[in-house]
Amino acid sequence: MIPFCRATGVGLLPWSPLARGFLAGNRRRDDARRAAGGDTSRAATDDIAQSYYYRDADFAVVDAVSRVAQARGVSHATVAYAWLLHQPGVSCPIVGASRPQQLDDALAAVDFPLSADEDAALKSPYQPHPVLGHQ
Repeated sequence: MIPFCRATGVGLLPWSPLARGFLAGNRRRDDARRAAGGDTSRAATDDIAQSYYYRDADFAVVDAVSRVAQARGVSHATVAYAWLLHQPGVSCPIVGASRPQQLDDALAAVDFPLSADEDAALKSPYQPHPVLGHQ
């Protein structure tokens, strides 16, 4: 659908732009192992996150986001939102904020330019996920 939307000028409204907090740097490689051991934290018990965001390639993306965020002195979320906002066809992400700082991170992304090298570094480790929920 994304290529079709881009080709026909239909704006994209990405849902869960931080991948349920994953791109905000809120998950660790050992969260999946803790869930198996009975941890009841949301990161460890979130079935969607467990089945969808705990691949090595996913953590490689978070590592790339971390490097850019640390180098530029901003949050992971600001980098992730900025990358998404600069993708062709994206009108705006659907942002969910439960704390003022989360909204500040999203708003900061509007005026946060990424260099071509940063964009390439953020894209390179990504491996597409299968589409879920549609047969």
